Amino acid sequence: MNRLFVAYKPSGIGSNKFLYSLKRKYNDKKAGFAGTLDPFAKGVLLVGFGSHTKLFRFLNKTPKRYRATLWLGAKSDSLDIEMIESVDEVPKLPISKVEEIVKSLEGTLEYEPPIFSAKRINGQRAYDLARAGKKVELNKITSTIYETELLHYCHPFVTFEATVSEGTYIRSLGRIIAQRLGVQEGSLSMLERLCEGQFVYENEKALDIKKSLNIPQNYYLGDYDNVRYGRVLALEDLKIQDEGTYWLDNGENISIITVSQKSVKYELGRIEC
Repeated sequence: MNRLFVAYKPSGIGSNKFLYSLKRKYNDKKAGFAGTLDPFAKGVLLVGFGSHTKLFRFLNKTPKRYRATLWLGAKSDSLDIEMIESVDEVPKLPISKVEEIVKSLEGTLEYEPPIFSAKRINGQRAYDLARAGKKVELNKITSTIYETELLHYCHPFVTFEATVSEGTYIRSLGRIIAQRLGVQEGSLSMLERLCEGQFVYENEKALDIKKSLNIPQNYYLGDYDNVRYGRVLALEDLKIQDEGTYWLDNGENISIITVSQKSVKYELGRIEC
């Protein structure tokens, strides 16, 4: 089966375990997903079956939008409710102040990622080192925060949405909000991914590949049997000859090619639509 769709991962299950349940549901063993969600998080997960697993890197998956609830005063090394150590009472804040701080995240933001993250340190995942009780020091990263919005403030819970660049840690954004509010500790009690770029959850409806690609379409002007059978393509037979990655419409399937140094290379050949 060749299929690409948006699934909705529930909270409390890892992305790999959730994928296994989809494999059983669709009775197919060859499947993959893009953009891992922590077990704590729920929401949109891009899933591919068959040859469509090869398309993830050519999809328009950014910016991403999340909804989260921050628990002010809750201390957790994982910055979420999976590892709550203590909860301190904090004074109620003016809603105008909370709204101001949530909006203050917009723009380019440099910050430390959570120690319980998938980042690698000398070949090991940071979360494996953290769980083993070893010291974890991560370099700061930079993210673009396109838009933030305060949805609700019911003390001590702050619910907000954020539209962000790829690789942004929403748990870290929660920590920054708490700190800017003058609260020492803060952890997420809920995290939901609402979309990845143009992709939203629609009951696992199969996606139209040709409308989902994040690369321009090119046109082959030569003998189309060359594309159909994966033969070498001449640069002069392409309508667009500039360097870049393109897709070709073969009717019932597509091919993805790259033009570089005046030659044409297949990235993917004959992916069924």
